[in-house]
Amino acid sequence: MDRIIYTSMSGANAAAHRQAVLSNNLANASTHGFRAEMSTFRSVPLQGDGAKTRVFALEATSGHVSTPGPVQRTGRNLDAMAAGNAWFAVQGLDGTEAYTRAGSFEVSAAGQLLTPTGLPVLSDGGAPIDVPPGAEVSLGSDGTITAKAAGQPAQAIGRLKLATPTPDDPLRRGDDGLFRTASGEPMPNDANARMLSGALEGSNVNPVESMVGMIAASRQFEQQMKLLQTAETNDKTASQLLSMNG
Repeated sequence: MDRIIYTSMSGANAAAHRQAVLSNNLANASTHGFRAEMSTFRSVPLQGDGAKTRVFALEATSGHVSTPGPVQRTGRNLDAMAAGNAWFAVQGLDGTEAYTRAGSFEVSAAGQLLTPTGLPVLSDGGAPIDVPPGAEVSLGSDGTITAKAAGQPAQAIGRLKLATPTPDDPLRRGDDGLFRTASGEPMPNDANARMLSGALEGSNVNPVESMVGMIAASRQFEQQMKLLQTAETNDKTASQLLSMNG
């Protein structure tokens, strides 16, 4: 059997994986705070006895695009956009501290500050934030949470945790769509981090770039499949030649 089928198979698999990554990016082009996932091809020589005449192609996700998305003004008190490279801290479903750029918050019926998916938003002390019942909540540029109940003066009830990752411990995207540090340790609160209230960060996905990438990945996949068909034809021809009576 011609070894070209293994080379073509790895190339087709890598192209299919790239197509999936680009499709996911395009599907989240309107998701607040979404970070586009990057993907790269790399060549892996076949290890074994004899000459290394075959090179496999592998697709690897190399991280995410860190460029902030566009500002989308909403005027809503509980909407916030982290400035610079700061991130909001939330509590994931697994109980660990995770990070997101999506700042559309809401108050639950139990009086807890949550994300739209129901995850608790964490304070600068790393604990969930409780809001007085019936209070009107607003957010300050430094993350300060102010609550104003009817007939009472406004008072600060806490501060959002804004954390800034470092090159020594970068953020990695998890299977749940949230980001965590590579070491798994929570980031410290950044007292200098700021945010813009009454606005949300849009997705940083470039739809046109994603579409062009999907077309290129589709063509690469077709080329690899043609190589598989060529290998099949060559195998059938060789079998016919060997079965001829000479």
